[in-house]
Amino acid sequence: MSGPSTTSSAAPADETSYYRRIGPGRFRPSAHTEGAWQPGEQHMAPVSGIVVHAIEQFLSADPRLAELQLARITFEILGMIAADDFDVVVEVVRPGRTIALVEATLVVGGRPVIRARAWCLSRQDTSSVAGGMPDVMARPDATQAWAGTTVWSGGFISSVQVHPLPGGEPGRTRAWLRTEIDLVADEPASDLARFLGLVDTANGIGVRQPPTEWMFPNVDLSVHLYRQPRGSWVGLDSSVIFGSDGVGLTTTTLHDLDGPVGRAEQILTVRPLPGRDH
Repeated sequence: MSGPSTTSSAAPADETSYYRRIGPGRFRPSAHTEGAWQPGEQHMAPVSGIVVHAIEQFLSADPRLAELQLARITFEILGMIAADDFDVVVEVVRPGRTIALVEATLVVGGRPVIRARAWCLSRQDTSSVAGGMPDVMARPDATQAWAGTTVWSGGFISSVQVHPLPGGEPGRTRAWLRTEIDLVADEPASDLARFLGLVDTANGIGVRQPPTEWMFPNVDLSVHLYRQPRGSWVGLDSSVIFGSDGVGLTTTTLHDLDGPVGRAEQILTVRPLPGRDH
């Protein structure tokens, strides 16, 4: 990934939202989006949310696409996401009334840094044949909040409430997350956009190794949904694998309070921090 931006137009942390719209398809991040790996970058989690928000607005504006539901989205992270003003450009790759593929590109300073492709499928009543879901995760009732800032730095981590369930260990965690920060200032966002705005956190809640010694950022995020999430809680049942050749994988079953909704995968580049001898 490239180095940090030398300037930042991010709004201050006293903002009550992650983003503010400053033009058609153009947004300004607040300090709540600050990432954990280096200064001047945005965390991928809220970025995922704002991209989905832009896709949903694009779909709703087209009568041919408005009734479709997002079933899979894959984000390719092309470089550091600078904490500067950016544009999200959405277009149709494969049109259709029952199946459509759309692509969103997030551009900072004229450079694409995220490309996301989303399969959007028609809504059907399949309740009579529904089944095969994993077990429901225990609810966050009576759990204690995790002080994520003791492991990670950055404004985004500070903005999220993380409630781990008992029994976690390095590389294996079940936790519930939510945030009181709006996704976009003065603009309603769907439960789906807010939900996906927290999913990328999965790679950081059950770390295998301290991030003060090892780097393990993800270069993608792929989410498959078999049910649309509802409510403000995001449940992550995550496992992290480090291979022996510098590659890792975080696999997560996603839940809302009503039960499982889908899965997420993140491929990781694993390497020691400069100056660390392993």
